[in-house]
Amino acid sequence: MELRVHGRSEAASKPSFAFQFHAGVTLPASSSVLAGIDFSAPSEVVARRLIGVLLLVDGVGGRIVETEAYDREDPASHSFTGPSARNAAMFGPPGCAYVYRSYGIHWCLNLVCREAGHGAGVLIRALEPTHGLALMRARRGLDDIRLLCAGPGRVGQALGVDLGCNGMPLDRPPFELLAAPATAGRVLLAGPRIGISKATDKPWRFGLAQSRFLSRPFP
Repeated sequence: MELRVHGRSEAASKPSFAFQFHAGVTLPASSSVLAGIDFSAPSEVVARRLIGVLLLVDGVGGRIVETEAYDREDPASHSFTGPSARNAAMFGPPGCAYVYRSYGIHWCLNLVCREAGHGAGVLIRALEPTHGLALMRARRGLDDIRLLCAGPGRVGQALGVDLGCNGMPLDRPPFELLAAPATAGRVLLAGPRIGISKATDKPWRFGLAQSRFLSRPFP
């Protein structure tokens, strides 16, 4: 696999915890290794490795083609100011979902990484739809396959993600993560994240080169 950042190329390269958050119930700890990825790793590492992974929610979903990484020490991250009622799920354990509502409209799905208490995650920005296309089209109210999951709000709507998914482990229903196929010569792109006003210089947005399902082209 090759990673390209602004025209440069470079090689791409735990314990369980109980978590008190969802509806006042102690959730079972998830595995930190899912789809061959160690979710206790830094978010920018996990974000790269998630490209090509199959993400399903109740059997509906597709291949991840675009992600963004966020970290506790990152001013653009929800976790930067510390834990709150809204962002508690982002603080772990690794391998759980963090769901938030954007602009009071769209539910956005993040996959939590790093050790419990750190506050890091990966925003799922776009999928290549492969499973449950009819249900996705009904939820989204359109037919164009390229627009079903091209953007984090669209991903949430197409997969039926809502606050009920917040804090849930990714290694059991309704979630399923399946490892990316080994593809020789696959190229990943990296660039600035979208829709933020802080830490805009970090190249923490990752995408699959030449995918027609990206939320927007890379610069």
